[in-house]
Amino acid sequence: MRLTVLGCSGSVSGPDSPASGYLLTGPEMRPTVIDFGPGVFGALQKYQNPGDVDIFLTHLHADHCLDLPALLVWRRYHPNPPTGKALVRGPSDAPLRIGNASAEIGGETDDWSDVIDSQAWVENTPLPFGPGHTVEARRMYHPPESYGLRITANDGRVFVYTGDTAMCDAVVELAQGADVLMAEASWTHDPANRPPGIHLSGTEAGEIATRAGAKELLLTHIPPWTSREDVIAEAKAAFAGPVHAVSPGESFDL
Repeated sequence: MRLTVLGCSGSVSGPDSPASGYLLTGPEMRPTVIDFGPGVFGALQKYQNPGDVDIFLTHLHADHCLDLPALLVWRRYHPNPPTGKALVRGPSDAPLRIGNASAEIGGETDDWSDVIDSQAWVENTPLPFGPGHTVEARRMYHPPESYGLRITANDGRVFVYTGDTAMCDAVVELAQGADVLMAEASWTHDPANRPPGIHLSGTEAGEIATRAGAKELLLTHIPPWTSREDVIAEAKAAFAGPVHAVSPGESFDL
């Protein structure tokens, strides 16, 4: 599989990046976008017909999902509409939350079932997709219903995406033995710079990679107000393996 970064700005879209969105592609598999934050729909069109993708949502904060109403418009009104429905796998309240955002009138909910097959995550259960790949979701320490994802390719390689989380045992367990760990790192480690119980620092991302025995660490979800250089330096001080902060347009073989 290949991971292409559509957007990686944390909490909000940035001057040089959409918010969270990552395109997974590979032989004999339907292209899948992990998270769908502001700006991701436009970036996706550089690589893929948006009518031909499925979606994995880690959680429903606006920076991870609020370009989905644009996907509904595309699937409903494009002059050459796609056949069938797109799979959206995510938190249990995704149909309500995205339906509220897409509704014509305040207080109503857009029923997206005409174009979307919505399925809730089943925690700690590997679910098949593509030619022998699996995806497993595990609850993370973040205010809404939030998941990290563990993707195991048909050749046994493991890619883990933390989604949004504060430090917790679950994220270390999720990342065990990952060939590639993509961790959010929204803050530097100084407690004065961050509220507790919401996001990781660069130091914590590095510590997770070390404790989990990950082989490579990708940093993401760095907000415009956080120094990329400081987050990278913190992660490198806590993890001896390769460390890289992702940018839009970069691709990684998983």
